[in-house]
Amino acid sequence: MHLTNFKTSPQLPHWTLLGLAVWLSGCASTPQSAPRISANIEIQESVGFTITEPGRVSTDHRGDYEEAQRLLEMGDSKQAITLLVALADAVPHLSAPRIDLGIAHHRAGNLELAQENLLRALQGNPEHPIALNELGIVYRKMGRFAEAKRQYQAALAMYPNYHYARRNLGVLCDLYLADLNCALENYEAYMVSVGEDAEAAVWIADIRQRIGREE
Repeated sequence: MHLTNFKTSPQLPHWTLLGLAVWLSGCASTPQSAPRISANIEIQESVGFTITEPGRVSTDHRGDYEEAQRLLEMGDSKQAITLLVALADAVPHLSAPRIDLGIAHHRAGNLELAQENLLRALQGNPEHPIALNELGIVYRKMGRFAEAKRQYQAALAMYPNYHYARRNLGVLCDLYLADLNCALENYEAYMVSVGEDAEAAVWIADIRQRIGREE
């Protein structure tokens, strides 16, 4: 059984973190009988976390995924969706195409389909931090703030230094839940992870001032 690896890095935009680092060719794809196997998530403080899923894929599937990634990078969500729909159906045991499909639908403005695909990814991998973070973003845009908070918290339970989820939770608490203490706590934790963010530094100063006035 061949392994398909997923790596994250604090330096990369969140939607590029799903790239398949290894797609081994020469394997017969068997989507109808392929089992859904939960991902192994290995925390590596220096680079984030590595997500590995056992899987068998063909050379064609590898090429289609790489092309879908290229289209996402170019901002062509429509063409990326076409490839990712076929790929997600062909290799249902892998979560990355389904997560990318959720992200692509989100970018295209279809939050319902984004939610559907992210939830399907989480059915097999319920602790997948990237899927949880992305679903939190979708729920926040849907106005489902309590559910968004739960998704961010679940992602951070898996990897507390996942700074995208930390920042998103801070924004949610600040702008949508009016919970300044929650916002400050998460903004400060986010700054510890990233080291420097001028915009977030302004937010922190503003919240500290507001909390001081309220007290």
